[in-house]
Amino acid sequence: MASISSISEKQVLHVDDDDVFLKIANHRLTKEGYQVTSLTRPEHALKHLLNTNCRVCILDIDMPRVNGLQLLQEIKAYDGGIQVIMMTGLVSQMTVLESLRGGAEACFFKPMPDFTPLVESLDATFVKVERWWGCLHDLKNRRASELNAAGATQ
Repeated sequence: MASISSISEKQVLHVDDDDVFLKIANHRLTKEGYQVTSLTRPEHALKHLLNTNCRVCILDIDMPRVNGLQLLQEIKAYDGGIQVIMMTGLVSQMTVLESLRGGAEACFFKPMPDFTPLVESLDATFVKVERWWGCLHDLKNRRASELNAAGATQ
């Protein structure tokens, strides 16, 4: 289990088949203090998540081989606590609804001339992740206290 301190490193996995947009987003988000791993191949995303403490992803929806909505389902099936923000050039109400139904935190449209809304969403997402890890830490401490108390009464 990752620690709260590793979450505070603000690691983000960004998956998008558009290499130019990946580079722009990586540059902008890095300036905001995020550690961004950029992947152009969606089929490598789960392996990355398995091998890191990354708890936040940005996924493009329209990608070859595995689209972002499929990848969102796979990520949530693997670990429902990983937070996902969707990005797409497919501007439609259905795209947003499918993303949110799948468990995404937010959905943004490309092109993205202003990254402020994305950064604000990422900041809020990391607060949520920290809150969840704090809750899990408290639960672990309560269980340990209960076990210690039960052991002391025997």
